[in-house]
Amino acid sequence: MTFNLRSRFLLAVILAGPFVSQPVIAEEPDSTRTTSGSDSLAISDMEVIILDRVMVIGNPEKTHEIPGSAQYIDHKRLEKQGYNDITRILREIPGVNLQEEDGYGLRPNIGMRGSGSERSEKITVMEDGVLMAPAPYAAPAAYYFPTAGRMHGIEVRKGSSQIKHGPYTTGGALNLISTPIPKRFSGRTNLSIGEDKARNIQAYLGDSYPNFAWLVETYQANVDGYKRLDGGGNTGFDKKDYLGKLRFNTNQDGQIYQEIMIKLGKTDEISNETYLGLTDQDFTATPFRRYSASQVDRMTTEQQQFQMRYFVQPGESLDLTSIAYRSNFERNWYKLDRVRASAGGTRESIASILESPEVFASEHAILQGATSTNADALEVKANNRSYYSQGIQTILGFTKRSAEAEHGLELGIRLHRDQIDRFQWVDNYRMEDGKMILTDLGAPGTESNRVETATAFASFAQYTLSKGRIRFTPGVRYENIHVELEDYGKSDPSRTGSALAIRKNRIEVWIPGSGIDFRISNNTTAFLGVHKGFAPPGSKTGTLPESSINYEAGVRYNGERLTVQGVLYLNDYSNLLGSDLAAAGGTGSGDQFNGGEAISRGLEFGLQTDLAPPASNGLSLPLRITYTFTHAEFRNAFESEFGPWGAVSRGDDLPYVPKHQFYVGLGFEYARLALDLGSKYSGSMRTEAGAGGLRALAKTDSHFILDGSAEFRLAGKTRIFVGIRNLTNKTYIAARRPAGVRPGLPRTFVSGIKIDF
Repeated sequence: MTFNLRSRFLLAVILAGPFVSQPVIAEEPDSTRTTSGSDSLAISDMEVIILDRVMVIGNPEKTHEIPGSAQYIDHKRLEKQGYNDITRILREIPGVNLQEEDGYGLRPNIGMRGSGSERSEKITVMEDGVLMAPAPYAAPAAYYFPTAGRMHGIEVRKGSSQIKHGPYTTGGALNLISTPIPKRFSGRTNLSIGEDKARNIQAYLGDSYPNFAWLVETYQANVDGYKRLDGGGNTGFDKKDYLGKLRFNTNQDGQIYQEIMIKLGKTDEISNETYLGLTDQDFTATPFRRYSASQVDRMTTEQQQFQMRYFVQPGESLDLTSIAYRSNFERNWYKLDRVRASAGGTRESIASILESPEVFASEHAILQGATSTNADALEVKANNRSYYSQGIQTILGFTKRSAEAEHGLELGIRLHRDQIDRFQWVDNYRMEDGKMILTDLGAPGTESNRVETATAFASFAQYTLSKGRIRFTPGVRYENIHVELEDYGKSDPSRTGSALAIRKNRIEVWIPGSGIDFRISNNTTAFLGVHKGFAPPGSKTGTLPESSINYEAGVRYNGERLTVQGVLYLNDYSNLLGSDLAAAGGTGSGDQFNGGEAISRGLEFGLQTDLAPPASNGLSLPLRITYTFTHAEFRNAFESEFGPWGAVSRGDDLPYVPKHQFYVGLGFEYARLALDLGSKYSGSMRTEAGAGGLRALAKTDSHFILDGSAEFRLAGKTRIFVGIRNLTNKTYIAARRPAGVRPGLPRTFVSGIKIDF
């Protein structure tokens, strides 16, 4: 590409021209259709087209037509689960790798097909088809994640997601769908309480008029936490999420249909979370303990999002969808980082102390509350950062049907800019009989003081030919990315530029791919796909883009009462990227680095059916089974300063990728009563790269977790419910990062009431 960013911006404006040039005329849409759940939450026929353009799957009915692996969790299923933890929601999706951290899913670690799960940075995370990581190009680690509890649907697409949805095209795409505007005046209130003083509320209200519609919604959750802090204290969180939507539209039977949707959102969170885990010995004795040295650890965040979507259909075969978006995210995770037992001693990281407590006995004692001889024994870092992500994306769709074939073409562009601004400092504390006392207040900007900015132009073209039994979908994606880091240094908090260091990286890549779907019978299809995988490398000099060739082949059966899908996949990396994140056990620089050749291969299987006889007079016994096998390994040897990798030999397994995952869910629905059981088995995961048997101090525990829920409908549209997480109260090591052993959520009860009107 020879044209500059200004030229690309002008091109985007030209394609999005109707966004501002067409008048909005008002009349009532005369056609609606419902998705799952309440029939008041409906989408118009035009909305079906918009969803197909913007979302990962779009129309849920097309899940079985996509030439690749795709899953859709609908509103009815989300209601039955009643989760606000995205990692629990995704347990039943094959091919998804999950690593628990806090037990509540506040900052999830999600990967797909062995791509790496650290802060979900190797998948494309979206809400309503818009990138939602705080800075998806410059700093993709998702310290903000959309509130799963308020979502209407969840889409997961692997393999074939590579063309339309980037920039992370190796593992796949995860899209969360917010509550749609209801077609008539209606609303809902869900109230629940639970153990550890848990209190949740979700409420929305909305209405549609001939040419105007609106929705307001809130989701609020708080809990005191299941971990027990030495000396007492709150270990939970308080989260408040607000959302509003406005839609203006012309008549559907008018000459040209147009629609503008405005979406505004705000989320605030205070979570008393820490990076400080436990030693193995302390975990065995008291698995839900938190050391005294984590008593001031707290994460505060604030996020705002804005989206304006314009849709126009100038003809039966042509449509255009444009979205302008902006999100802001500010966070300060104030948490213990290092310990210095004596004034002249070495500053030891909390990870090192917990890995070798016998070597760092004095430091470990201070973590547990022993009085420190050093006045500045505890270094608490204010990981203060601000982010923004903004851009405009446009998709032009064309469809032509004839008696012989159907042709579809999508052309898309996106102009995007994002930034992360690190402005951090360190405070010092002493420990006195289990109480932390501030001794030295750090100056903001004297720890990490740098700004990283990414500017990206992305475009894609995807063609679909459906003829007879075959559907062929070739396409290509283009990414042009410029990343620049300005490091002001720790001695220049005023940012005068006296010690400014700048580094830059520019990446240009073409990402081709193709899928083919063959209908064997009315209910059975086979598909095959080959796509290039890509992830941007950041600004560090010498770091190459992540690159792979990804293959998948599968068969699916979609009957009236039975759905089955089996997929084999192979991701062949010519260069795998690693990220130096403190959350992943690294130093926290955020830099990416080359990991060289690697390979990930596996099997994904899913089955859904109803065990009740067809003529059962309202009885339903839904059964869901999924299985995932994943084997991811390095294909070359290298030395890494990144702790979880270290000295890598050819054939070493990647850390935090379970080889076996198995899910079984069974429901009972009859008259006013609905019961649901969901069970998930996850095998042990390595916490360090290696081969052969798993070392006791470098693995997680295999675990089988059973959740259950029951719901009873009272008179009208009022329902009461009860839920149990971890029914058998299984205690297990969920992770050994960021620092030390971390437990999974223990048995937890929740109950409440749902009122629709």
